[in-house]
Amino acid sequence: MRILYISTSFPEPNKGATIYTDLAEVLHESGHEITVAVSEQAKNKKVTGIKLERGFKVLRIATGNYYDVGLIEKGITTLRIPILMKKGISKYLGDCEFDMILFEAPPVTNAGLVAWAKKKFNCPAYLMLKDIFPQNAVDIGIMKNKGLIYRYFTVKERKLYETADYIGCMSKANIEYIIRNNPWLDPNKVELFPNTKKIVSEIPDIKGEMRKRYNIPDNSCVFLFGGNMGKPQYVELLCEAVKSCKNNNNIFFLFVGRGTERYKIEHTIKEFHIKNALVIENLPRDEYEQITRECDVGLVILDPRFTIPNYPSRILSYMEYAKPVLAATDKVSDIKELISEADCGEWVWSGDTEGFIEKIKEMAASNDLSVKGYNGRKYLEKHFRIEDSVEILVNKIKI
Repeated sequence: MRILYISTSFPEPNKGATIYTDLAEVLHESGHEITVAVSEQAKNKKVTGIKLERGFKVLRIATGNYYDVGLIEKGITTLRIPILMKKGISKYLGDCEFDMILFEAPPVTNAGLVAWAKKKFNCPAYLMLKDIFPQNAVDIGIMKNKGLIYRYFTVKERKLYETADYIGCMSKANIEYIIRNNPWLDPNKVELFPNTKKIVSEIPDIKGEMRKRYNIPDNSCVFLFGGNMGKPQYVELLCEAVKSCKNNNNIFFLFVGRGTERYKIEHTIKEFHIKNALVIENLPRDEYEQITRECDVGLVILDPRFTIPNYPSRILSYMEYAKPVLAATDKVSDIKELISEADCGEWVWSGDTEGFIEKIKEMAASNDLSVKGYNGRKYLEKHFRIEDSVEILVNKIKI
């Protein structure tokens, strides 16, 4: 199978990996011909070019700056990406043949680009739906559900779903939401396509390096929050937890990543002279995985106002390294059901600050963390195999 994967984020090998790079690698390793066309931030790459990465072709198309910039620059870049992507694909891949277009959302503004690619290469398109926009922005107060901007993006969202021949959703709750809120949509083209990743075969028993490097007491239960720290992650709840547990010597918070709201945690730590919490910039994948191996509990946080189901991929990393999960989310995301079914941690509504803090203290004193962690690992191996994702895609071409 020959696949053109149109992506908005595909890190170079020396800069780490994601669920998307994992999928592309396993497709390649399974004997399929995959070509990636990715929009590259101008600050990272000034000139468009194609080369072999991870064993297959990756076309990096210089567009504009999208991450860690203001809303105006981000908006301009979002509008320019489809135009510049068409030019790059035409120039470097115009003579190629493909059996499928693979793409993800967000953003919702790539529908025109994908429709053009479908026509040019005469093949179907598979949408990996990772977020539901613009409703997610409405839920957390970034956008109002009326006015020109909202109507503009709802039109783009509908066009996105119309353009895709298949829509893969992260969870059953996602499927139900999409079908219920888009009654015009053919439900037969919506299916389960969960987040999956390459799973390490063994979990090395390495202790001490992280604690020595960051001066973390040996007797502390380390709660790790890894990934983006933006508005959806409801950083305010983490700030309250850090303040409430500042005198608990058996608890340590480790925050790894970037995001527009990260400064709130940094400010809280500084203002309240908190010694048992630390914020670290983005790390190379191997260093982040080392920290995940050595932490005790993985945190997943989502804003309580969400009316759309979310399924953060960071939970997979925690489960991969047999770490129990403490999730504080909205009431519609089915993370709660996952944790209950896998028996791999605890869940609390993120609007219940006191309940969340109590769960932290309970888990810090628990003797069952390793059992919960290995329950999660076993569940991951059974239900989140990346080979299953490859099979779903391949079967679409066989139809």
